[in-house]
Amino acid sequence: MSEDHPPGLDPDRLRGLLMRERPGLVSGPLTGRLIEGGRSNLTYEVTDGTARWVVRRPPLGHVLATAHDMRREHRVISALHETAVPVPRTVLLCEDEDVLGAPFYVMEFVEGTPYRTAGQLAPLGPERTRGAVLGLVDTLVELHSVDPAEVGLADFGRPEGFLDRQLRRWGKQLDASRNRDLAGIDELHAALGRALPVSGAPAVVHGDYRLDNVLIGPDDRINAILDWEMSTLGDPLTDLGLLVMYGTPLDLPGSPISTTATAPGHPGADEIVERYAARSGRDVSAVSWYTAFAWFKLAVILEGIHYRYTLGRTVGAGFDRIGDLVPVFIEHGLTTLRTLQEG
Repeated sequence: MSEDHPPGLDPDRLRGLLMRERPGLVSGPLTGRLIEGGRSNLTYEVTDGTARWVVRRPPLGHVLATAHDMRREHRVISALHETAVPVPRTVLLCEDEDVLGAPFYVMEFVEGTPYRTAGQLAPLGPERTRGAVLGLVDTLVELHSVDPAEVGLADFGRPEGFLDRQLRRWGKQLDASRNRDLAGIDELHAALGRALPVSGAPAVVHGDYRLDNVLIGPDDRINAILDWEMSTLGDPLTDLGLLVMYGTPLDLPGSPISTTATAPGHPGADEIVERYAARSGRDVSAVSWYTAFAWFKLAVILEGIHYRYTLGRTVGAGFDRIGDLVPVFIEHGLTTLRTLQEG
């Protein structure tokens, strides 16, 4: 019996499943550990002492509708594995909740570093940091160039009316986690709705694309894109807006949110947008709307995590500071929209 048994993972039941479904894959008892950093779905590293795998499952507790869909994550990673987009190889999907208490999937373990802070990037130096972030942009262009139909993802989402549905979806997510007053968030939501841009050609959208959701190898190249829980077919500029948002320096000491933008050599928002535009050929003139939407979406996500924290249903460290960040994201969203309107 394994002594290493983090919440939400039963290594012995998992081993039994793998032995039945993938005979010969596992050579001994499994141990597992929670991989810190994820603030939504839970990610574990498991090993039999020789090989390593990763398990993804929903959080323990308050689960918002449409979120935490293991089948969708497993499907998109499996489909993209045959393309130039770097993703881990999937091992299996398990929708039987008797095994771990929730649906989950297993994938190969990929080596690499998810850079979450400017401090972690600092040892790379300015030139390598710049290269890593620009590589993030180039890999996003690669993702958005995939023909969904060619990889079996033609029905992975409904691009028509995507932005309007996204706004309504995140408004509903906010309502599902609303247990305190948040000044300005309803104003931001309404203003985004009044200024909806016209979407260009649809693509596979990651939905949470940023530096700490990819694994970067020692050669500074991206070995794998992770955390596909928000992926769909839709407007690819929503991914670009997120990159611009995460490229905005935030003075948030000790924040659990990615703050790599202050690292020496980190490209600014303008360079990120220009590189994406040049390599993708897409019209990025409305990028300020997408960036404001990113601030709103992150505010809602953070509020949902704060809500789970208040119910005592979070696993890991850093959740006690999440609630204080939400007003910061709302204010940035309002400021970005005002810039768009004034321009």
